[in-house]
Amino acid sequence: MTRQDTIWKSDSLVKTFLEGVRGGIPFATEQIEIMLRVIEARGEQVERFVDLGCGSGVLTQALFSRYPQATGTLVDFSEPMLEAARSQLSQHAAQLSFVNQDFGAKGWLSTVTHQAPFDVIMSAYAIHHQPDERKRELYAEIFDLLKPGGFFINVEHVASPSEWIETLSDELMIDSLHTFHTRQGTSQSRDQIAHDFVHRPDKAANILTPVEVQCEWLREIGFQDADCYFKVFELAVFGGRKRSW
Repeated sequence: MTRQDTIWKSDSLVKTFLEGVRGGIPFATEQIEIMLRVIEARGEQVERFVDLGCGSGVLTQALFSRYPQATGTLVDFSEPMLEAARSQLSQHAAQLSFVNQDFGAKGWLSTVTHQAPFDVIMSAYAIHHQPDERKRELYAEIFDLLKPGGFFINVEHVASPSEWIETLSDELMIDSLHTFHTRQGTSQSRDQIAHDFVHRPDKAANILTPVEVQCEWLREIGFQDADCYFKVFELAVFGGRKRSW
């Protein structure tokens, strides 16, 4: 299967996403708050982490707000995204490694294995571009990279169980984007934003899977407390913990 998400290597698409979409994702703050709450509930410091499909480094920035001494590896196959992350996280440059690598292939492991095991491996809106078979393989690879008690957390776009719920999800996203653009002072109408959202160039790259299915995969691999910790329509935060004993 030929990957469709190579479009994310485009400078123009990355610029459009970071400036016009990322800030308009509904409940983005709440998703990150849940992520941090789950990580903190481990009761241990985060010393080493991986941000998989890091984008502009939003998750890493949030993690540093609680664990400022942590060191991390940020992995993304889009150089424009990595450049955005380097800029956003420049004050933490000495604590970070940036890796241009495609985690859709097992070769990505060679870039992080020497630093394992990790306390946390996290991802946001990246793994859903992989076919289901690769998702499951990747979750198993993540499990092996975690130290006992380590946590995997995924802020993700998941499949709706019906067309009606998918429509509700799309309407929420369009409303949120319209509010975001209005606050930014742009003159785009809701109809224009809806048109651009429906016909967005990256839509074909999405391979969405129900969150319930993915949580069951995590349990089969051996993750403890695997669950969906937050969900609004197609926006979910889920993951699991590697047993400490």
